Amino acid sequence: MGAESDVARQVKFTPRPPVAEGLGMPWDVEGGDAVAAISNARRTLGDTFVVESGGDEYLFTFSPVGVVSFYALAETTASKGMADFRMLRRKLPDEIFSGRRTFPHQLFGRDEVTTYLGHLEAVLEEIIAELGEDGTVELFALTRRIGHRMGLASWGGPGAASGERFERLVAAFDDLDGSEAFVHPDAMAAVKRNGKAVERAALETIVEEIGGDLTPSSLAGHPRFAMVADAWSSESSEVARRGIALDVALIHIASMSNLVAALGWAVIDLLEHPDEQEGVRMGDRSLAERCALESTRLAQRSIMARFVMEPLTFDTGAAVIDVAPGATIATLLPLTNAAAPGYEAWKPDRWRRRRLADPTGLEATELVTVFGHGSHTCPAQPFALSVMTMVMTRLTATFDLDPLWSTRPLPVPAQIGGVARSETPCEIRYRRRAEPSIAEITVP
Repeated sequence: MGAESDVARQVKFTPRPPVAEGLGMPWDVEGGDAVAAISNARRTLGDTFVVESGGDEYLFTFSPVGVVSFYALAETTASKGMADFRMLRRKLPDEIFSGRRTFPHQLFGRDEVTTYLGHLEAVLEEIIAELGEDGTVELFALTRRIGHRMGLASWGGPGAASGERFERLVAAFDDLDGSEAFVHPDAMAAVKRNGKAVERAALETIVEEIGGDLTPSSLAGHPRFAMVADAWSSESSEVARRGIALDVALIHIASMSNLVAALGWAVIDLLEHPDEQEGVRMGDRSLAERCALESTRLAQRSIMARFVMEPLTFDTGAAVIDVAPGATIATLLPLTNAAAPGYEAWKPDRWRRRRLADPTGLEATELVTVFGHGSHTCPAQPFALSVMTMVMTRLTATFDLDPLWSTRPLPVPAQIGGVARSETPCEIRYRRRAEPSIAEITVP
């Protein structure tokens, strides 16, 4: 590489930390375990190092001071939104981001969550009826179907959560799934070569199905969908139906994909821990929430990234680094979430009221997270934990569940971002319990 390019890279970080030579990000370099590769670089280079990949530069930070500094970054200076956009646009067509008028964070107030949980109650009745008395099912396919049906019942509008329209929407959302950008980042080169043809076709299906019926009578009984529609009320019908459908598509993608993955791992962990499973089955909701937090913590594969918009100074504890715009500062949750002895184990009682009960041994509480810290804490946290708690309770109360795998499922190796997806199918055998538990009778 020429001297001019070398100089251009050098000005991103002053002083320049060591560079992980030969290491690229998985959307630029195919193959391998992305988390393991960064972990190996950390062992070799220490808690602060640079990855050069695809013309971009990433400053990785893992020290306690560095991680605290990371979560303190202002959005206007180092943007989470821009970092997320740069990742997701590898999979999603640009038009899904352009001109949005309703955003996911606007739909997760307390009243909205109460409404969604009412939808979930009805969805679980339908899912349990579909399952019947006994059989086998792929666990993550089941949790994904629950998520699609609940989300579309909540904000998808009339008829979106049932019948043939629902099935068409499920197929389209599975094709569009933005999480593929970080679950299978090595596949994004093929997506680019194909001009996102599959994704654009899926988006058109969603526009056709979601935007098809916007009469006042069709909006009755769908307050969240009506709120989305109201934001487009001043536009022509054609502009409105497309805008509404794209708003709904972004809300659904952003809200459901990691949630349903976390739910799958929570069920896996309950199957491995019969005492906790029995407590959840009997209706201990506090225990169920702690189990959900712990399973999600351990299932995290998230790269937490901030794209630098303005010059800044970044304190790693060992050095203060001047960072130029165009760089990305990042940390990696599967490494920080195991930052202290004992944190590699599943232990629900480490949580109390959604916080660590005893952070002794952690040099900074920010080193461990499930839903983020500071201003970027996920606004859907109460919603996600309520959904996971209700589904875990209802499934274990209704069915005896047995795993059909011989060894614990593992994450997709290339994944770097979001909650882990399983590398292999996770079939479970279920059989309706002869005697309903207390939870099956009393869960609202």
